[in-house]
Amino acid sequence: MVNRKPDFFIVGAPKSGTSAMDHYLGEHPDIFMARKEMHHFGKDLRFAPKIYRRDVQAYLAEFEGCGEKQCAGESSVWYLFSKEAAREIKTFNPEARIIIMLRQPAEMMYSLYNFFRYDDNEHLAGFEEALAAEAERKAGRRLTRQTYFAQGLIYREVASYTDQVQRYFEVFGRERVHVVLYDDFSADPAAACRQTLQFLGVDPVALKSNFEVINSARVVKSKGLRWLMREPALRMIAMKLRPTLPWAFGALQRMESRLQKLNTRCEKPAPMSPETREKLRLEFRPEIDRLGQLLGKDLSNWNRAGRGADAPMQQSTTNHHDHACLVSAGIY
Repeated sequence: MVNRKPDFFIVGAPKSGTSAMDHYLGEHPDIFMARKEMHHFGKDLRFAPKIYRRDVQAYLAEFEGCGEKQCAGESSVWYLFSKEAAREIKTFNPEARIIIMLRQPAEMMYSLYNFFRYDDNEHLAGFEEALAAEAERKAGRRLTRQTYFAQGLIYREVASYTDQVQRYFEVFGRERVHVVLYDDFSADPAAACRQTLQFLGVDPVALKSNFEVINSARVVKSKGLRWLMREPALRMIAMKLRPTLPWAFGALQRMESRLQKLNTRCEKPAPMSPETREKLRLEFRPEIDRLGQLLGKDLSNWNRAGRGADAPMQQSTTNHHDHACLVSAGIY
């Protein structure tokens, strides 16, 4: 259906289960999920050419495949971090529903750091060094040609959820915002999805999924090939091709997706150091307490000493052991 607007948005946080939720909801017969990470909203998000911002007509065209499905949605994990996206989405669709997914701050930051190391947004070889460099990076230093989203490298700000969630509560009202904790989602994805479907007003019984693990940790096989794929000059050429030669731009997208898959393997990162984990636990305790009060939830588990960012996900769903390393294509 042309010009169909999305009915709901998964707005973040990054590395908090949004890819899995997007995938599971997309398996429902009454839900259409558009291309992930379009980031049409959030004018304060300063992306380099890695991410191509669609104009409104191109954005709406992404929903043409919705047909007569009951709900259409999209997922862009930096909408939550943005100070502008909530109001922009509200103006675009005042009746939209919002899904927010949150993960324990230290775990999220370390997972985000490892993801940025994988896709070349982060060049510092140690998590502690990256944390120490936040002030310089906020001032525009210690970045590289491959850095496509410097704002995301201010890890502590990304993990300070309370004001971000409050913004969506104020703009949309609490009744139109559904918050999912990563702990609950990973422990029982089927139950978390049922609750989310009920929030969306969609029949939860119709969802048939094996709830395989989505978006597991990844590393590159060839750093040289990755460097070539992320070279800003080549991306600028690709951006210029899109308006005049859309077929060529599409071919480049498909080629990059295939090369990225071939150049990727699933691999668990090394554990975060206990010292860094403890430092972040103490540092974020006041923030976690504020968030718990805002949500009306007991988040004491997030403040627990010795909590491991690398502990395996609890899997209460019978078929949840079918692991998949689903690698997303380049984001334009």
